[in-house]
Amino acid sequence: MLDGISMDQLRTFIAAAEEGSFSAAGRRLHRAQSVVSHTLAKLEQQVGFALFERTGRYPVLTDGGRALLEQARGAAGAMDAFKARARLLAEGLEPELAVVIDVMFPIATLTAAVQAFHQRFPGTPLRLYVEALGAVLQPLVGGQCRIAVIGSLPDVPPDCEAEYLFNVPAVTVVAPCHPLAAWKHPVSRAQASAHTQLVLTDRSTLTAGRNFGVVSPNIWRLADLGAKHAFLRAGLGWGHMPLPMVQADLDAGALVEIVIESVPSWKGFAMHALYRKAQPPGPAGRWFVQRLREGRRQSGAIE
Repeated sequence: MLDGISMDQLRTFIAAAEEGSFSAAGRRLHRAQSVVSHTLAKLEQQVGFALFERTGRYPVLTDGGRALLEQARGAAGAMDAFKARARLLAEGLEPELAVVIDVMFPIATLTAAVQAFHQRFPGTPLRLYVEALGAVLQPLVGGQCRIAVIGSLPDVPPDCEAEYLFNVPAVTVVAPCHPLAAWKHPVSRAQASAHTQLVLTDRSTLTAGRNFGVVSPNIWRLADLGAKHAFLRAGLGWGHMPLPMVQADLDAGALVEIVIESVPSWKGFAMHALYRKAQPPGPAGRWFVQRLREGRRQSGAIE
């Protein structure tokens, strides 16, 4: 009986345990709840005991279920690694590399990496997308991109691997003509809340109902970082920006850094390269990720 356990049964078991309900596991696996229930009942029959207690509103792992969950995860992870390794050996160099880049990523580092990529892999087209927040993650999850370089969204899907690249420092800025620029001491939260905050909006639905670094109830949402930069220079509000993008403005006095009291220190963006565990980057993708990591010194980024 145990020899007949399939990887599909283990993945269904993992999904049900992690999602907390059979219906949620079905949505994650794109299956009907009845199929999930049948698959788990068959697995329980094969192992010889119940994996879930079903007396309450939601299924709860039994002691035996908890004991087997980590082994199931390990087996599924090993199978993913096996398939990924086999796929890499079979396909060799990628015929094309599609990458989605966080808009907060330093453009100088990206430009240098793209130039070097074209010299190293002249026969491999490079398709780039620049997005923010959940819109960076969406093309990766949807299969349109092989790699996502993300820093403005802290979430990593469970079926993805994340490789740390570097930190991009950030600052809170206003134009010299803005009322907040006149304050010589840290700006109170109440003072900041009285003025318009410029924030990036998410083109995807992955962060619906969530805000990142938002202090003021007076918000202008912009889908383009360049527009946000221009609006800040024009004195139309205040906002957080990646330091490499505004360093020249700060040096020239076109923008002024401000510090807001009672707000956690804005440390910047931790850039990571994400890829799906079942479809890791090939030789060209691995080279490109490494080139982005090595370019941090030219970007003003920090370790």
